[in-house]
Amino acid sequence: MVAVIIVAVLAFVAGRLLGRLQDQNKRRDAAIQKRNERLHESIVTIAKAMDQGQCALSEGALRLVVLLDLRVEEGKPVYSERYRGLHTMYERIKHMPTHEARKQYPKSEIRKMDDEREGYEKELEDVILADVRQLLKDFN
Repeated sequence: MVAVIIVAVLAFVAGRLLGRLQDQNKRRDAAIQKRNERLHESIVTIAKAMDQGQCALSEGALRLVVLLDLRVEEGKPVYSERYRGLHTMYERIKHMPTHEARKQYPKSEIRKMDDEREGYEKELEDVILADVRQLLKDFN
């Protein structure tokens, strides 16, 4: 009789814990989906701006690579292989300072980095724009 009560209590506790775990998983999945939706919207907006010439290719590549990396997906594609031009640009300029960090460099050094970045933009323009257009197809 005592054994039956113990088993019943343990089954009840296990059921409650399982229910809590399922609720937690649902909340986590909903948060991931909401985050991915925001990332998706940002990715499409930046890609459209790049395609329309409203966003510098280097700036867009930096942003897109990071946003794509932040997506949580089952069977996540290897975006570095799918969008090689974007990733090539990212790898070439990721070391360059942005925003406030740029202000710590002399103007001559900033101009040198800008010239280097602009050269990469010219070199990779066709490949990056092809990636952007493919990305827009993939994400619509």
